[in-house]
Amino acid sequence: MSEKKVIAVVGATGAQGGGLVRAILADRDGDYAVRALTRDTTSEKAQELVKLGAEVVQADNYDPESLRRAFAGAYGAYLVTNFWAHMSAEKELEEATNLAAAAKEAGLRHVIWSTLEDTRDHIPVTNDRMPTLQEKYNVPHFDAKAEADELFRKAGVPTTFLRTTFYWENLANGWGATRDANGVLTLSLPMGESRLAGIAVDDIGKTAYAIFQAGAEYAGRTVHIAGEHLTGEQIAAGLSRAVGEPVVYRPLTHDAYRGLGFPGADEAGNMLQYYTEFEDYFTGVRDLDEVRKLNPELQTFDQWLKLNGHTIPTA
Repeated sequence: MSEKKVIAVVGATGAQGGGLVRAILADRDGDYAVRALTRDTTSEKAQELVKLGAEVVQADNYDPESLRRAFAGAYGAYLVTNFWAHMSAEKELEEATNLAAAAKEAGLRHVIWSTLEDTRDHIPVTNDRMPTLQEKYNVPHFDAKAEADELFRKAGVPTTFLRTTFYWENLANGWGATRDANGVLTLSLPMGESRLAGIAVDDIGKTAYAIFQAGAEYAGRTVHIAGEHLTGEQIAAGLSRAVGEPVVYRPLTHDAYRGLGFPGADEAGNMLQYYTEFEDYFTGVRDLDEVRKLNPELQTFDQWLKLNGHTIPTA
């Protein structure tokens, strides 16, 4: 039996990386093995991956030498940054610079870079329709990732640019329904009547794994993914079924959402305004039939809720 190709997975204990690690480990007879990269190999999540059979190694996106060691001998890598850990476009670009350089030095044959659209292609920062953030961005965690795409092109690393979207898991982690003054569960996402493209994090992992399996044909390509496109009313209806009580959709305005005051509220408000105003583009490039060709197990929102509805807070 030939030796398996090693995929190094950045952020292996996080959402996207964890989904890919699980997808690779589930395919026990496949051609790939996983090397899970994490800043802390002693953490509970890291040790869970060890028990599942993953090789777990220490690496930090801000430590180029650790990345070089972690990528050495690997066939490919899944590369992702977590903007919400620091909420800095500058730091995202620093991470991406280190990742691209380490991937080039290691001679990786296929990289997937988890990226997003540059919203400035649709909304110039000189436009006053939304606040400019961090001096030159509309939605820093979108725009900086898009800027970083060029780092991989210039490095000459065979890269698939995987454009992701809103996680359904966010609805269980602070973005979901909350109780109003009358105790009614209320979904306040400022989407108006527009559809939101959402996806389960496990489906990001499964789709990424399929891209690695497809091989060189995806190098240099941009792949847009989602699991389903739903209005706020449809999301609220799904949440209602999951929690067993009515969830009412009362969308805020984008300005009101930005004014909520939680850390990153302006970033989140700008992002959701972009989703709202450019719904036709954003959902249009995320062709669900095409995604399902890569990942036949792609979940609808209701299918995700059947497995994860118990995680939706109702307090």
